[in-house]
Amino acid sequence: MSEQGSDEATRLERLWAGEFGVAYAERNPVDVDARSAFWDALLAGHGIRSVLEVGCGQGANLAPIARRIPAADVWGIDVSEVALERARANAPGVNVVLSRARELPFRDRFVDLTYTVGVLIHQSEDALPGVIDELVRCSKRLVLWAEYHAADTEEVPYHGVAGSLFRRDYGSIYARLHPELRVVDGGFLDQAMGFDRVTWQLLERG
Repeated sequence: MSEQGSDEATRLERLWAGEFGVAYAERNPVDVDARSAFWDALLAGHGIRSVLEVGCGQGANLAPIARRIPAADVWGIDVSEVALERARANAPGVNVVLSRARELPFRDRFVDLTYTVGVLIHQSEDALPGVIDELVRCSKRLVLWAEYHAADTEEVPYHGVAGSLFRRDYGSIYARLHPELRVVDGGFLDQAMGFDRVTWQLLERG
C-alpha cells in the first residue's frame, strides 16, 4: 500500500472510531429479531459453527447469530470502542476485539465464516484488496459480503463526508482477487429483513 493510500485508510478508520461512528450507531438501533431469519437459514443451511464479522459495529448481526451457535464461537472486530461496548451489551458472551480490518489479529483459517455487512463500502480504494485478503485468510470455508452494488465504482458523499462511501461491483472484485472462491449463494437484503437494501454473496473455497 502506498503512503498516500495508507493515510487515506487511516483517515477512514479514525472517522469511524470517533464521533462520526457514534452518530451512526445512534441512527441505527439494533433489531435482532428482524435479522434472525436470514442468519438462521444461512448458518443452518451451510453447517456454519463459528463466525468472524469484520466491522461488527454494535452487534446487529452478532446478536442473532449467537442465538443459534455458541457465543464463544462468535467473533467481531471494529475500530470503535463505543460500538464494541454496545456489541457486548447486545450480544452477551460474544468475543469482540478492537482492530482494524486490514490487519486482523487472528490465525489463518480461524473460523468457518468471515463476513462484512456494509463495511467494504467504507474502505478506501487502496485498502480494499488488503481487507478482502484478510477476510479470506481467516476463513476455513466461507466468506460473505453484503454491500451496496454498482457496476462501476461510485463515490457517494455520506452524511457530509466525502470519500467515505463507495458502491462497487464487489462480486467481480472478489473474483479477481481470489479466483479460488466460488459463489454458492446470494441475493438481496432489505429493510423488511432488518437490513439496508444491499446485494450479498456467499463464497466458498473451491
